[in-house]
Amino acid sequence: MALQPEGTPCWVDAVFHDVEGAKNFYGAVLGWTFGEPSSEFGGYTQAHKDGRAVAGLVPPMPDEEMPSAWCLYFASPDAAATAERIRAAGGELMTEPVQVGGLGTMALAREPGGAVFGVWQGAAHEGFEKVGEAGAYSWAELCTRDTARADSFLMEVFPYHAQQMDGGNEIDYRVFTIGENPVLGRMEMGPDFPAEVPPFISVYFGVADCDAAVAKATELGGKLVFGPMDSPFGRFAALVDPQDATFAVIDTGRTAGETPAMTDVV
Repeated sequence: MALQPEGTPCWVDAVFHDVEGAKNFYGAVLGWTFGEPSSEFGGYTQAHKDGRAVAGLVPPMPDEEMPSAWCLYFASPDAAATAERIRAAGGELMTEPVQVGGLGTMALAREPGGAVFGVWQGAAHEGFEKVGEAGAYSWAELCTRDTARADSFLMEVFPYHAQQMDGGNEIDYRVFTIGENPVLGRMEMGPDFPAEVPPFISVYFGVADCDAAVAKATELGGKLVFGPMDSPFGRFAALVDPQDATFAVIDTGRTAGETPAMTDVV
């Protein structure tokens, strides 16, 4: 697979204090299999679907207390240049660009509202080997209360165009595109989100049957946040895994309703 255009979601991974537990959970819910952990990279383990790389799992560094959470990485041809734009746009670099062996160069950052994301300049590891299918990354959206600041930040950092969903006063949802390809959503966090929940990037994994995936996840100790819900884009649900990492599942083959109109943002 060729390197993805700048700003395209290209990889996702998470720190888990119990990697074996995470493997058991996601293996059952998403049908993942796993490679051998890499001692060179702190026990980093790739997850596969049908033999193709779809995600990464890694144990925390010694004495590291960071909570489990999925982190989405955006493709960059020059991680150092992207890092400078992140700073200039009001973001924060958590990890300066660092070369990861011959695999590529990564950085971790926060957008102005506090949502964490990664930057990946691929080399030997280009990113996802499968997307948009059952068991693979499908979509992501930045959930934030400060939509204007988030929108400005994203447009300054990445070469996006933007379209606003025509939803009246019911929902404030924006889609960022590269060319004609939608790559990221931005959703306003309304009153349904508890005040203590900070801004975050919600990662969606494709499934063949949303209800079956939810049933398996809850059977294995996960918690249902909302859904399953039908939409013009698929039937989806939001979940929390047994280690408190949030994620969503979507069956894009089961749609309902008309696709909402979109208006270009000038």
